[in-house]
Amino acid sequence: MTHLERPAAVELHHPEPITVDPPAAPLMPVQPGPPPAVQSIVLPDGRVVTGYSLNRPPAPAPVATRPAVSRTAVNIALGGIGFGAVCGGLVLLTSFIAALTAFITQLITLAAVIFGGWIAVQIFGATGHRNGGTTVNIRRAVIKRSHFHG
Repeated sequence: MTHLERPAAVELHHPEPITVDPPAAPLMPVQPGPPPAVQSIVLPDGRVVTGYSLNRPPAPAPVATRPAVSRTAVNIALGGIGFGAVCGGLVLLTSFIAALTAFITQLITLAAVIFGGWIAVQIFGATGHRNGGTTVNIRRAVIKRSHFHG
């Protein structure tokens, strides 16, 4: 084709959308099986009526479905929740032990101060004959030949 020739006319086709009406009722899956049995009934006047039996076929066995989440994933998640709960309890237990240790240390310090004060009063308190003991003045004692004479 040379540059002087004109191309043929172009035809445009516009497709029409296909509209599909939704089904009137949802289709239920049917299990393949034997056709229903045909029964014949003889009426008292001698007529014979033939038709399908009114007994319903047994319900199909339920199809086993897999859970949306695996059991292993559920167990791991529950283990994580339990571990988190235990860690919180351990933090509280550690805090309780630290507080109990501080309390016992304060009680021991208080007992030492009180007992030390009582000992100090006994040693440096007023001297006298209140216990009925003997008071010896060491300056007046005379020591002769390694014998103490009071």
